[in-house]
Amino acid sequence: MNCAATDIANLLYRYAENMDSGRFEEASAMFENARVRTGKKVLDHVALLNSWRSVVKIHPGGTPRTKHVITNPIIDVDEAAGTATCRSYYSVLQETLTVPLQVIAAGRYHDEFARVDGVWRFTFRDYSLLDLVGDLSDHLTENFSRS
Repeated sequence: MNCAATDIANLLYRYAENMDSGRFEEASAMFENARVRTGKKVLDHVALLNSWRSVVKIHPGGTPRTKHVITNPIIDVDEAAGTATCRSYYSVLQETLTVPLQVIAAGRYHDEFARVDGVWRFTFRDYSLLDLVGDLSDHLTENFSRS
């Protein structure tokens, strides 16, 4: 049996795997019981999926040609309450036919979780903590603005 911290870290890594594989439906389903802050907006999982579908470029092969690398997870678990928080870093790498391998974005995730029927689930993600921006021209369908 896995400990809570391992289960929660695996949620972070499954999210990255789904995004990099172009499985946006599976990635958004991970937030079915969550609110996701994206700047001034707070989205549910359906709005999050629609956002990804409208702005993330899918390349030949059916993926965004990215690798989300999630590091430094600091996981705090309250076993009695069945809740947890995690602060982590992410870096997004990309290589396409027109863009060489490079880091295109780096930032932080601040996540909250709840254990429901023995399974850890996202309840909140702050998706707005983007710290460094590289060349997003082959990743997004529209020009990116930090405002």
